[in-house]
Amino acid sequence: MRDTAEIPGPPPSAPAAAINPLNLPDATKYLIFAVMAFGQFMALIDIQIVAASLNDVQAGLSAGPDEISWVQTGYLMAELVMIPFAAFLAQALSTRWLFALSAGLFTLSSALCGMAWDINSMILFRVIQGFVGGAMVPTVFATGFAMFEGKQRAMIPAILGMVSVLAPTLGPTVGGWLTDAAGWRWIFYINIVPGIIVTLLAVRFIRVDAPKLSMLKTIDYSHLAAMAVFLGGLEYVLEEGPRHDWFGEPSITIAAWLSFVGLLLFLERSFNSGGPVVRLSPFRRPTFVFACVFNLVIGFGLYSATYLIPVFLGRVRGYNSQEIGTTVVVTGVAQILSVVIAARLSQRVDPRILITVGLSAFASSLFLTSHLTPEWGFHALLWPQALRGFAIMLCIVPSVNLALSGFAMAELRYASGLFNLMRNLGGAIGIAVVNTWLGDNTRIHVARMGESLGEAGRVAPDFVAALAARIGQLTPDPAHAALLAQGELAKVIGRAATTLAFNDVFRLMSWIFLAALIMVPFCKPAPQTSAPPPDAH
Repeated sequence: MRDTAEIPGPPPSAPAAAINPLNLPDATKYLIFAVMAFGQFMALIDIQIVAASLNDVQAGLSAGPDEISWVQTGYLMAELVMIPFAAFLAQALSTRWLFALSAGLFTLSSALCGMAWDINSMILFRVIQGFVGGAMVPTVFATGFAMFEGKQRAMIPAILGMVSVLAPTLGPTVGGWLTDAAGWRWIFYINIVPGIIVTLLAVRFIRVDAPKLSMLKTIDYSHLAAMAVFLGGLEYVLEEGPRHDWFGEPSITIAAWLSFVGLLLFLERSFNSGGPVVRLSPFRRPTFVFACVFNLVIGFGLYSATYLIPVFLGRVRGYNSQEIGTTVVVTGVAQILSVVIAARLSQRVDPRILITVGLSAFASSLFLTSHLTPEWGFHALLWPQALRGFAIMLCIVPSVNLALSGFAMAELRYASGLFNLMRNLGGAIGIAVVNTWLGDNTRIHVARMGESLGEAGRVAPDFVAALAARIGQLTPDPAHAALLAQGELAKVIGRAATTLAFNDVFRLMSWIFLAALIMVPFCKPAPQTSAPPPDAH
């Protein structure tokens, strides 16, 4: 094996049976992994960058509120379909060409999004962007596990976990800054230069397996269509449900039924098809099943907490995008600092112990956050956010190891796709659920406060009268002063009710993480091996 200081270069071409990613020079491995990890980061951060600037995109394209939501919904639906499909394509096209095509088409579709002339063209380009970009996420997990062994492999889930959680943390800040500094189109143009570099480096250096083009002739298109209807319909229900009273909206009911039918057909084709696009064989391992449930819970907490804190700071505290970014960056810093610690502990400590500590610490951080007041800002949120940032790495690293250890390369690809799908589903479910909880609990607290004020005799009217008298010093119209005073009281009640609702949601989320601990004793880690077993040829 060459020294790591040697200039990396692609290994000579070899037949499928001779290609072994473990035999690559260390410098080449690191370069391949860095290129793929950056591509994954680019795909993940794009979601949050665009989410932070949707209002500007809406104004720029003269779109309606219902239309603009499809800019995100379309992307997420398409990405969710590609993540499990990427394992099949990686085998058929090879990791090299799948990743290069994914990065290249993601870059092209980003440029097209920046040049969109109306909302319909934007939605079309975003669907393409989500579909092609989704292949980068699971591919890097499988390739990292295949290339490295021992201490090197211990860093893979830590680094990729950091990328997965850092992207949604930094996304809103970067999106807000880009939009303010250069305009909303640059949230898409920013991908062009790094995307071209990633594409060219992928073509030049990623040589870890050989293509099996014959697989493309055996693809079961009914299986692919069923998966697309199932996952796309599910994502639509989760994205649009909280905004449209769930099944009170006919389109959501129809999407839910189509998704259910798609699931049944998907399962039937998974077991009976001669060329399934997704193999469910990893689920034969109980520990993989538990790890996927852990990842579902982790995605629920990660994306929900990342979503809720900025909403609280904007809605209750009135922070602008820069102030929100400064406040939430604490979580990202803690995540970076915990990467090495989590990686080293994963080599010395039973993953069941590590994930127990991680889930408990994450639950504790959510419980600490459930004591919000309308005055909470950077300093009050500092330690709960720091604890959450540290805890998430202690959750992700052992869950990745539990899920992906011991699989052969072909099955490792499918396991990686299914495992990453769980985190995305957890995030989609989490944001939909917490939005529903937040709205319902806010209405409950407003009603209770109204009842309390009614039972308090003259307290509320006296307060309004006193406030109206003070406002009356600024305006000569008593009726206008009384109206302004009532409006101020409504704002106070609204802020208090919203804050209590946030506390309820964080408390419920902490209980979900504690409930996940029940599964830990049933996990049996796979025996530690130096490398995934090779594929059969």
